[in-house]
Amino acid sequence: MGPQVALLVVALAGCLLLARSCVTCDRRVVAALDALEKEYLPTHLAPERHREVMEKIRQTVRNFRDLPDLEDTFLGVIDEATMETSVLSFLRSVRLIRNSGAADDTFVKEFSWMLTLEKAAFRGYVTRFQREDFCPNKCGTMLQLLIWCSNCKKQLHVCRKYRDCGVRQINVHETEDLILDCELDWHKLSQGLTYYSFYRVWGSNSETLVSEGKRPTLIKRLVRPEDAGNYRCELGTERSGPATVIHFEVTVLPKRVIEEIPKSKPGTQYQRFRSLKPSECPNPKDALRGFLFEMLIWGFVFLILGFATSVLCFRSGTLIDSVKSWVRTDKAAAPEDQGPQSRLSQTQLSQTQVSQTQLPKVPNEEKATAPRLK
Repeated sequence: MGPQVALLVVALAGCLLLARSCVTCDRRVVAALDALEKEYLPTHLAPERHREVMEKIRQTVRNFRDLPDLEDTFLGVIDEATMETSVLSFLRSVRLIRNSGAADDTFVKEFSWMLTLEKAAFRGYVTRFQREDFCPNKCGTMLQLLIWCSNCKKQLHVCRKYRDCGVRQINVHETEDLILDCELDWHKLSQGLTYYSFYRVWGSNSETLVSEGKRPTLIKRLVRPEDAGNYRCELGTERSGPATVIHFEVTVLPKRVIEEIPKSKPGTQYQRFRSLKPSECPNPKDALRGFLFEMLIWGFVFLILGFATSVLCFRSGTLIDSVKSWVRTDKAAAPEDQGPQSRLSQTQLSQTQVSQTQLPKVPNEEKATAPRLK
């Protein structure tokens, strides 16, 4: 059993110390190792091996605070995000071994292999941190909060680069709003920042403070030609001077000319549609969606009309019969109702015809017999 215990100790010392993991600065890692000692090892290792192994592990954990460089470029510092990633990975690996229930020699081998994998993973985390997150400012002075693995303390690291972040050309039309943006990507990650100060530069040694505050932008509304010129933005810090300095060269252009679209004339609408930009053209999907929606509405209307018509046709049988009987009764009563009136009309018509006809005068007796002879 002695060589196996020695193998575990070598694995712990070789992997954890050489890995410069810095994970032992986190209390969760210390608590996980205490639980491994008090809860897991007593039931998965022989009593005579348990005490010796845990003493070696504790000695290795105490040596975590004295971490040499992981690589030639490693300064022994990491940020909080890298620390959190490393700690979670380590705790997950310990939990997997405990859940597996490995014991005796199997536990020694799996724990050794787990530490080897954690070493490789930590190297990757540190490499990414140094390449992307360590002093990410391209210019200016950044105060970055880092963790020193040697003493597990958080301290501010000053990332000093060229303070002047260049000149930006700003063009704005007259009567429009001028916006000067002084914020850089790493400003939100930096510590100890104070205020953004915007100055109007009049000459080499003359400038006027325009605004100052937490907002990184300067907005000047309805600019005029006299607003053109040079401006300077400065982000201050609590103790290390300006963090960044950005210069702006503002040019005020004439007012925008807004062309009114004349009333459409015959033959000009097609040309107006052809002059539209691609971004102004209607979306074919929207047009198809509108067409389908319109067809759905009309189909629903026709369906309602058809249903109403069928109901009326079904219930109109008695109505049609009553109408037919009423028409027949009306035709039968028409001659009786109109008899006297028609006879009177015929008499009037005969009298009118007689009056309009010139007849010779005859005696009264002939007049009396005249209608009979006729």
